[in-house]
Amino acid sequence: MAFINYSKREIQLKIVYYGCALSGKTTNLVNLHQNVMSTQKGELVSLATEADRTLFFDFMSLNTQTLPGFNTRFQLYTVPGQPVYNATRQLVLKGVDGIVFVVDSHWDKMEDNVESFANLQENLIENHLSLAQIPYVLQYNKRDIENPAPLYYLEYCFNNRANKVLSFEASAKSGQGILETLNGVARLLLAKYSKSTGANKEQAPTTP
Repeated sequence: MAFINYSKREIQLKIVYYGCALSGKTTNLVNLHQNVMSTQKGELVSLATEADRTLFFDFMSLNTQTLPGFNTRFQLYTVPGQPVYNATRQLVLKGVDGIVFVVDSHWDKMEDNVESFANLQENLIENHLSLAQIPYVLQYNKRDIENPAPLYYLEYCFNNRANKVLSFEASAKSGQGILETLNGVARLLLAKYSKSTGANKEQAPTTP
């Protein structure tokens, strides 16, 4: 849940990047960290093992002035993709404000993608939440590979709802689409919390 400090005029929003193992969650944060101005970002913290690039989580703090009169701190997390670390996924989701679900475009990863999306919904329930309550976007990553799963198929699998959500094609490795993805979920969050802060204007974070 967003933390709003009126005395310091600061709002903290937690965004979690979720997806199966090696889908590109960590790569998103690494590339964002490399391209955001040093005055806006905190240190990128990553705890990794040989079994998975992320054992516990990645974390990065991104500071922007997006709501008039408020300094906005986006706290970016990833979750471990390996199923054995499901308890850690549940823990990282506590207090989540927004979610980026990262889909691996390889055909042979579709089953893993679907299982991870179902797991996300199960773990939100464990935290007394649901996708209906949490602003989220979809990122179709690794679009630069040879013969990726077509966009219409990915939309059918992950965005086949009456109220479709924002989706973005990306290549986290090259940086394509990663800022657009962050902007997408940030705009949803700022629209949601602008009323709470009394602000009437929102602007997503941008890099120089």
